[in-house]
Amino acid sequence: MLKDQKYQFRQVFRKFTNKYLFVGILFLVWIAFFDKNSFVEKMQLRHKINTLTEQKEYYQKTIEDDNRKIQELLSNRDNLEKFAREQYLMKNSNEDIYIIVDE
Repeated sequence: MLKDQKYQFRQVFRKFTNKYLFVGILFLVWIAFFDKNSFVEKMQLRHKINTLTEQKEYYQKTIEDDNRKIQELLSNRDNLEKFAREQYLMKNSNEDIYIIVDE
């Protein structure tokens, strides 16, 4: 029984000591981790592309909203006056402004 196990171990060992298999495994490890275009590098770049795509969509949506607000402000004088009063605290000469802060 012990001789049989040694024989099986030697067969497995011989298969893994084959120089072509060893070089192939070494090549795959090199490509996977150490090469300039490694799988790890590709995964990092893919993650960065996804992040930048999300940021692009966010900024495009923000630009569309701002353009809509600009058109709304320029189309109506009442909207422009309301915006100036709320955002920049502008007032007429005969008015007083009171700011109420919620705590």
